[in-house]
Amino acid sequence: MSVESSEIAAPPPGRIVTVQARKFDGRIHREWQARLLARETSHIIVEGVFEEEIRHPQLGVIAPGTLSTEYYWTDRWYSVFRFREPGGELRNYYCNINLPAELDGRVLTFVDLDIDVLVAPDFSLRVLDEDEFATNAARYVYPAAVRDSVPRALAELNELIERRDYPFDWRA
Repeated sequence: MSVESSEIAAPPPGRIVTVQARKFDGRIHREWQARLLARETSHIIVEGVFEEEIRHPQLGVIAPGTLSTEYYWTDRWYSVFRFREPGGELRNYYCNINLPAELDGRVLTFVDLDIDVLVAPDFSLRVLDEDEFATNAARYVYPAAVRDSVPRALAELNELIERRDYPFDWRA
């Protein structure tokens, strides 16, 4: 009997995993706990709840009890966070341009490439931190594959948002 290594490492739904957003040099930028909701071939969904108030430069004040449903792919260059207020209403979507995610069973890791897309409940959007990407692309000397994949990832996200395709198809 043959079992692929990705099947061995895949934790069961409901398990708490540590999510690590890393910078290109490997250092941890942010880290939090989330509950695994689903793991398919290249798609991972986790969910977390903010336990304390957070002040974020682009998102403003995030209240305790805000729910974050997070969509990651092991073959796509972005991740999508759907934030819902403690009462359940859609707060916004926050998308990271990043290297494809990896899940080793207990830790879900992605390398944040700095560019973010903030999507309001009315689906208007803003692309953020393009200057930070340019600075870090020079600092870390991003390989051509990274520099070439970022605009493709942004274009793909824009299409998904415009068409309200998964995961932007959520309704309360």
